[in-house]
Amino acid sequence: MGRRKSGRNVNGVILLDKPKHLSSNAALQQVRRFFNANKGGHTGALDPLATGWLPLCFGEATKLSHFCLEADKRYEVIAQLGIRTTTSDAEGEVVAQRDVAVSAAQLQQVVSQFIGAQQQSPSIYSALKYEGKPLYYYARLGIEVPVKTRAIVIRDIKLVSFDGSRVTLDVTCSKGTYIRTLVDDIGEQLGCGAHVVELRRSWIEGVAAPLLTLEQVAAAAAQCQPEQGDYAALDGLLASNDAVVQQLPEIALPAQSAQQFMQGMPIHLGAAQWPAATMLRVRREVDQALLGVALVDGQQLLPKRVMNDVSSIAQSH
Repeated sequence: MGRRKSGRNVNGVILLDKPKHLSSNAALQQVRRFFNANKGGHTGALDPLATGWLPLCFGEATKLSHFCLEADKRYEVIAQLGIRTTTSDAEGEVVAQRDVAVSAAQLQQVVSQFIGAQQQSPSIYSALKYEGKPLYYYARLGIEVPVKTRAIVIRDIKLVSFDGSRVTLDVTCSKGTYIRTLVDDIGEQLGCGAHVVELRRSWIEGVAAPLLTLEQVAAAAAQCQPEQGDYAALDGLLASNDAVVQQLPEIALPAQSAQQFMQGMPIHLGAAQWPAATMLRVRREVDQALLGVALVDGQQLLPKRVMNDVSSIAQSH
């Protein structure tokens, strides 16, 4: 029998503006300690060098974090041309330095070539696993291991600025995209090399919540009195459990169907209202409580994630 986790049953989402030089897990643990939450996770790690959107899901919200991992994302990246590093960012060792003789027109042409579906080989310094260990474990030991390519889609790349050596790009991409690898590939295509100097995640499809800094969360924590069970100031910051899946359409079920859904039973829809394989957020008609998410299969609604404690679910959309 597993050990029971200590802490409060906290349900909801904090959209954290992750600061630089802090790992995603360290940021999660700091916020989790503030809330004294017994269950929490983040939805897609950011490198310590990176800043920006990091959704933290607590309690029942963790059941929906998978959909956030699958979502498109947007990044603002500053790249330095002429220098290539081991990690493809400013924290790596310089492995090549070349002159930069690139015009804005050449840069735009090369950048445009990377828009669309493609195969990308992750950096050997990534956290992807090989035989149970992250790739960077082997890279630091100088051990070569096979690195699988992955299918990604670069939806759009906007050239924001270029001063002859530094480039600012605005990238919208599918899940699994390594911006460091993209920048390195662009640098090699230009013939001069490149690495990431600054990286910020600025958008995640379906995520809608106030963006909060660690300082703002800490300020709310300072207003609480944990010894008296008072966490009101912190709990007031929580967005609803479905704040990470706002891209999914909604359906509201009457009382009997809602009860059946909560028991994991398929729900008959009658006439088809949505295309097959559509994922829906499911609510209860009477109070709009979020019951979970479900998949449309013909005239049936198949539960995929069901909330356990509906009474504690934030009601806001």
